[in-house]
Amino acid sequence: MDGARAQPAGDAAPLVFDSTAEEARFHALTAELRCVMCQNQSLADSNAQIAQDMRREVLALMRQGKSDAEVKAFLVERYGQFVLYRPQVAASTWLLWFGPGLVLLGGTAMVWWIVRRRSAAPPAQARDAHGPQQGDGDQEW
Repeated sequence: MDGARAQPAGDAAPLVFDSTAEEARFHALTAELRCVMCQNQSLADSNAQIAQDMRREVLALMRQGKSDAEVKAFLVERYGQFVLYRPQVAASTWLLWFGPGLVLLGGTAMVWWIVRRRSAAPPAQARDAHGPQQGDGDQEW
């Protein structure tokens, strides 16, 4: 690498791209990666120090000729599946992929059960409409 591109870790200077194609690929790739500190921001959007370091690492890997899949594999090895916005479906990520659907199904089943239970019980108004029940008497207190 030439001296113009070499930047120490933690340097907040903007990245310099060799071409518009490299820049487009970089932005597309970092948009698919999650900042491990911010957790809910993409690597492209985060201002955290680790995100800056990760972006520099991504660019360095790209310049080494690594494919997008290889860059992602490197980051997954270092930070875990969490770094991917769309992690692979594996035994370790089943809850991540299928958990929201299970929660939705559970909520639907609970609502169905509550509605069914309430519709099976006689309404309180209908019981009171038949007049005083045995033992009620006409006493006023």
